[in-house]
Amino acid sequence: MAVSFDLFGTLVSPDPPADPASAIAAELTARGVSVPDDWGASYAHPHLEIADGHELALTDHVAAALASAGDPAERSAVEAAVFAAFDRPVEMRAGALEAVDAARAAGPVAICSNCSVSGLVEHSLERAGIGTERFDAVVSSVDCGWRKPAPEIFLETASALGVEPAALLHVGDDPQADGGVERVGGTAVSVTETPLSELGAVLETSRAGDEP
Repeated sequence: MAVSFDLFGTLVSPDPPADPASAIAAELTARGVSVPDDWGASYAHPHLEIADGHELALTDHVAAALASAGDPAERSAVEAAVFAAFDRPVEMRAGALEAVDAARAAGPVAICSNCSVSGLVEHSLERAGIGTERFDAVVSSVDCGWRKPAPEIFLETASALGVEPAALLHVGDDPQADGGVERVGGTAVSVTETPLSELGAVLETSRAGDEP
């Protein structure tokens, strides 16, 4: 058995910017990047085609929006601005560490998270006090290119943990997105029905069912 956890809404409670477009615009301006007057509309408009199930890095979207307005910017500046706009406090959810420790006792453990901001998953783990060292792998949609519920992100997670997809138990808060693990034969556990504090008991039952 191997266990993967969704991050935002499952292990941590995020505090995203109320207006992402404005937050990004402020960070771009702070870095000397010219922002068009109609930035709100430009940010809301899709500038790049993305196939179903794939993830589009927010940096790519912002860079394309700037370029479409005739204000191209250095990618490093755009990437830094996007990250800064979403670098906000995160709070560890009750029972998170206990749930991760229970999973570690059962087998390899990973993060499998939808996130379009490069580096934000790892940073949020550290900022919340959970840390990346508790996990054998950290798989984010922005890095692997696939977004839950696409089966490919779960296949990559299982591969990173060295198990067959059917051996993966995924814990999350979004039945539609996190339930995608069932498309590869894995098991989904929703924290809306099974609190993190009860995960240890669920894992014990699953392990007992696997024993001959």
